[in-house]
Amino acid sequence: MAARIHCIVGARPNLVKIAPLMRAFAHEEILDPRLIHTGQHYDVEMSRAFFEDLEIPDPDRNLEVGSGSHALQTARIMERYERVMEDDRPALLLVVGDVNSTIACSLVAAKRGVAVAHVEAGLRSFDRSMPEEINRVLTDQLSDLLFITAEEARGNLLREGIAQERIHFTGNVMIDALFDALPLAARRETPGRFGLAGRAYAVATIHRPSNVDQRESLAQVVTIFVDLAQRLPLVVPLHPRTQERLGSFDLLERLRAAPGVILAPALRYLEFQDLMRQARLVLTDSGGIQEETTVLGIPCLTLRANTERPITVTHGTNRLVGPDPAKVLAAADAVLAAPRLAEPPVLPGWDGLAAQRIAKILAAELAA
Repeated sequence: MAARIHCIVGARPNLVKIAPLMRAFAHEEILDPRLIHTGQHYDVEMSRAFFEDLEIPDPDRNLEVGSGSHALQTARIMERYERVMEDDRPALLLVVGDVNSTIACSLVAAKRGVAVAHVEAGLRSFDRSMPEEINRVLTDQLSDLLFITAEEARGNLLREGIAQERIHFTGNVMIDALFDALPLAARRETPGRFGLAGRAYAVATIHRPSNVDQRESLAQVVTIFVDLAQRLPLVVPLHPRTQERLGSFDLLERLRAAPGVILAPALRYLEFQDLMRQARLVLTDSGGIQEETTVLGIPCLTLRANTERPITVTHGTNRLVGPDPAKVLAAADAVLAAPRLAEPPVLPGWDGLAAQRIAKILAAELAA
């Protein structure tokens, strides 16, 4: 008899990671996956676009929790997911990443005696001011199977008392999705829509509260964008949160008026991958983009003081530059003066086969 697995998604980064997993699970007869969408991101159209671009099947259930404070959103997810679990008790819950849906559903499963598997376990920024860090640490403590993307995550988990036998190095499902997407993304010709040629522009994405929730910090980001755009065109796909903050802090018009700055709405997954893969430089505060740029060999400047993905710094193309405009611009100048990498870095397990390895481990565990 097939073993029912509840696969949880709540936000767009979850969708990217779940897509290769759902495909891999379909090849293991013992696995019976059910996709549960908590509706944590309330941009319905953008969510639908990700389902289409990543060829994800429609969710079996959508909890439609919407936005709210961390506490309110987490509570709503727990309340609504518990009802789903009462109706359809799975053999295992699978969660990915570090959003509120990840910890909320893990708490429900653990309290009802259902095994939890966490994909992207062991990532640590060691910055407890980040809500995602709290979610990561607590989810790992609740998990029975912990799938890691890099060996450094194993050390983090062992130090926190996680048993060695529960930890599995499987690689990075985010990179599985990227490799699947690249041939389709290349057909989009996204740079041309903005009048740009490949390797002759930069891309920036910003959404972290530390960068956008205070006027002073967001003004620094705007200064960075305006100054960088004097060196080469800069495309800024605006996260809805960032756009709202720019407007409320009276900073949006400064960006719109800056020569070389090209503002765009949030892009579909394939469009953004096409734009990013042909960029000369990427600025971000996103964890996933740090990983994707490493595999693509694109220099990345991360506007944060820390990262939960240090392998992208030690073995990849990422540099932590923080939010100081002078430091960021100096790093950008160094990147632009240096020759491009001949070959992207090769990281163990970042080979497009991580989801298959996870599926086989789950099949063996659930068949036992």
